[in-house]
Amino acid sequence: MNASSGLEYGGFMALTLQQRVGRVGLVLGPMLALVLYLALPETFTNAQGKAVAFSQAGRATLAMMAWMATWWMTEAVDIEVTALLPVAAFPLFGIMPLARTTANYGADVIFLFLGGFVLALAIQRWGLDRRIAFATLKLVGTRPKAIVGGTMAATAFVSMWVSNTATAAMMVPIVMSVIDVALRRRSGLGVAEHGGIPQEDRDLSNFAFSALLGVAYAASIGGVGTIIGSPPNGILVRFIEQSSGIRIGFLEWMAIGVPVMLAFLPLAWFLNTTVLFPSRMGEIEGGREFVRDEWAKLGALNAGERVTLGVFAVTVLLWMSSSFLRDWTVMGARPLAGLSDAGIAILAAMALFLTPVDRARGIRAMDWATAQKLPWGVLILFGGGLALAAATEANGVAQYIGALAADFAGWPVWAALLAIITIMVFMSELTSNTAQVATMLPILAALAPVLGVPAGMLLVPATIAASCAFMMPVGTPPNAIVFGTGLVRMPQMIRAGLWLNLTGIMVIFVLTYAVIVPTLGAGR
Repeated sequence: MNASSGLEYGGFMALTLQQRVGRVGLVLGPMLALVLYLALPETFTNAQGKAVAFSQAGRATLAMMAWMATWWMTEAVDIEVTALLPVAAFPLFGIMPLARTTANYGADVIFLFLGGFVLALAIQRWGLDRRIAFATLKLVGTRPKAIVGGTMAATAFVSMWVSNTATAAMMVPIVMSVIDVALRRRSGLGVAEHGGIPQEDRDLSNFAFSALLGVAYAASIGGVGTIIGSPPNGILVRFIEQSSGIRIGFLEWMAIGVPVMLAFLPLAWFLNTTVLFPSRMGEIEGGREFVRDEWAKLGALNAGERVTLGVFAVTVLLWMSSSFLRDWTVMGARPLAGLSDAGIAILAAMALFLTPVDRARGIRAMDWATAQKLPWGVLILFGGGLALAAATEANGVAQYIGALAADFAGWPVWAALLAIITIMVFMSELTSNTAQVATMLPILAALAPVLGVPAGMLLVPATIAASCAFMMPVGTPPNAIVFGTGLVRMPQMIRAGLWLNLTGIMVIFVLTYAVIVPTLGAGR
């Protein structure tokens, strides 16, 4: 080995594990795609035993799926960059014309999230999320279990409408302040002076762990409640409409997501405060004064809050009643037949941009300087996932995957469902849940006929499971935010998260039969 190569080798070894995995994945993605394309057969035997031609476009689509999945899972490049691959590669390799490919980046669900993001930014801009948090703490009191329960409830509710990252970023400082008050009352010094939580004070440290981890858990669980609560939900809704023509509206999704949230959240609170981190602390001395003072600082609702709250309330009402409004008939006509959830979201965003909160200074509820903070990358990630799903459906890849999955035909449905949910939960600990769902949905849709079940019975629980990563800091942004406080160590997060993962698997499995299948109906 010469000196130059030695330096390169030493530099490679000095990289973090993630960087090394990324470098390997950067080369592995296109190599795997090429090998797979050359190895795929030109014909295959379908589930009915007939020989079927596997087109060049189909083989190229499957190869690109492997390429994108490898880059997504290894984070060889930013996941949003991987999502742009179809724009360049699909027309080049004859997978799908450019116009059809790029149409997926302008799908209606993307505009649904765009409008939802603008609404969320307005909630944050005017402090409405912080008001909800302190109103909850004021209501529940300052006993440790009540504080954890109240902050988890507030976090979950806000996370239904605001990104889980922003929700956790807002809630963690509030929880940290409560922990600091409790520590000062017990020892005379705050968290900063102690350099953390004294581990010998088990009751206080357990309260701190349960409160902080409770925020991370609730932010992810709350995102399940609505279509805009978590990007995987939007990917799924669009995929089902694209592949089967079945439309899942805002209210229909809430009929699935809210029961999952309401079942899982109390269990997460119980595990967190009673089983994993029990605390015998009584009411936190000075806690009520802290909450009261912070609430007083908020003052009365400002003009921005009032406008945002009004637009938010009307928007949610329209989302929940859109299916009824579309069917509303006046003199034999349906004047609102073209109303859509995406259209409602954009109308809400427009209302915020147009409604003044201070006419004298020309300030409106939303401005473009604030809107520039939108997570544009998530919208691109949506487009890439939808383009991949569309190509998979159009080029016969789903049928090929279904033929490969014939071995699963003998499996009991419950066993296959439990395995899928478990795989999705633990896979999400290491990969982007949005990219994971975009990759897995076409595969699961092809597996459903083999098992003899409606596709929704696999797709919906798998998508919800992808939002239930609680063990690793890299699993979700809320986990990373809580871990970044330095008060929660890796062993504690892994141990508690494993219990939450297992609980989530059982909740999703049971509610698939109790809620998801009855709600979607036999035809889905």
